Amino acid sequence: MVYGANGYSGSLLARLAVARGSRPVLAGRSLPAVADLAGPLGLPHRAFPLSAPDLTGVDAVVNCAGPFAATARPLVEACLTAGVHYLDITGELDVFDWMFAQSSRAVTAGVVLLTGAGFDVVPTDCLAAMLAAAMPDAVSLELAFDAPGGLSRGTARTSLTEAASGGRRRVGGVLVETPFGTPSRTVPFPSGPRTVGATRWGDLVTAHHSTGIPDITVYMRLPRNAGLARLLRFPPLRAAARALIPAGGPSDTRRSDTGCEVWASVTDAAGNTLTATLTGPNAYALTADASLRAVQAVLAGGIPPGTHTPATALGPAFAQTLDGVTVTPPH
Repeated sequence: MVYGANGYSGSLLARLAVARGSRPVLAGRSLPAVADLAGPLGLPHRAFPLSAPDLTGVDAVVNCAGPFAATARPLVEACLTAGVHYLDITGELDVFDWMFAQSSRAVTAGVVLLTGAGFDVVPTDCLAAMLAAAMPDAVSLELAFDAPGGLSRGTARTSLTEAASGGRRRVGGVLVETPFGTPSRTVPFPSGPRTVGATRWGDLVTAHHSTGIPDITVYMRLPRNAGLARLLRFPPLRAAARALIPAGGPSDTRRSDTGCEVWASVTDAAGNTLTATLTGPNAYALTADASLRAVQAVLAGGIPPGTHTPATALGPAFAQTLDGVTVTPPH
């Protein structure tokens, strides 16, 4: 089942699944909206409130409906009760924390919870795990990503909330607050150096689980008006900004004309450093590809029950199996 199928990412996943010969059940909260997508694709569909998920006949759910702070908990609870595997494409820090707290329940239920099965977590998590394997005694990890291809309405709204919450870093294994965008640094992306700032992103949780590295900083290229992020702490201003975000997301042309880049670096206590990079397609195209391959892997079996990051479930090399992805190995 693709939940949130009528959203931007969900519709991309549904169309890609059909193109590759799969027939997922499409679902969401609005029956007319889901039916408009399912009809032309010839797919079964249903609608239900999050208070009563209908998982009849379903073996796995891919949750594409953000904000995941609102949708993950009720869907996971339903999946644990029904013995249905759960995946999502979230990047939300607090959702990851909650998901890992459910791991023992998932083991008892025989359910795989694979969280962050899209961009940016798949490429960053795989690079982090690859570097940690190459330097097992690493004490710090830095991750940076750049995806200039535009945002969907769901991603933009989630980003507003994340920016309003300020920055985070992991220091000594503990999450600590930092000003949004602080610290900043210049990163040698494959296409050239760019200045990035630290941000509150899900890898602060997922990479810690994947690698055990105690100090983690995640960077992204900040918008020109990043200094206004502190104003988003005021709910009326945040609500006004949310209301201005248009529906939809990047056009087909924009997706095909843009890509993504990831840089990762680990350092040990002696100051030795290893880095790796990744280039790939537009972030939304990568998300559809990665989440489809991930759910197929879960359904094929072999992944132990419990909560997983992409790298712990599918291995550090998973990102390299995705269409259009190239990885420069640790050096």
